[in-house]
Amino acid sequence: MTSNSDETFPPRVLVTKIGLDGHDRGSRIVAAFLRDAGMEVIYTSPWQEIDRVVRLALEEDVDVIGVSSLATDHLLVPKLMVALEDAGLGHVKVVVGGIVPDDDEADLVGAGVSKVFHPGSARDDIVGEVAALAAKARREREQENAS
Repeated sequence: MTSNSDETFPPRVLVTKIGLDGHDRGSRIVAAFLRDAGMEVIYTSPWQEIDRVVRLALEEDVDVIGVSSLATDHLLVPKLMVALEDAGLGHVKVVVGGIVPDDDEADLVGAGVSKVFHPGSARDDIVGEVAALAAKARREREQENAS
């Protein structure tokens, strides 16, 4: 089995919005950050349903899903985490960006979210964390495939 090294295949990131929040300026900016850093970005329009996000993650073979939330749509992310696990995509890392109260952040992390980025997060921090999570996701996937 050939290893997919990080140098050979750039990280694949799905940037999306679930729920009814249509404000997508922040997610478009982050998608551009990631693209500029050499990552392959699959960007969706707002108002995605969880099953559609899971289907896209599977079809596009993503390493990381970034969910943007300016309203309370981040409260749907625990359902996304369960749906990813049920689809055999437990290795895919999920990050959330936007307006997330501290109590909600703890709940998201408890549900399996890898990182929450708040307004004002630095470009380099976002890019570095997503790249590290993508590498971790690939290692986990390779370990699962080797089993």
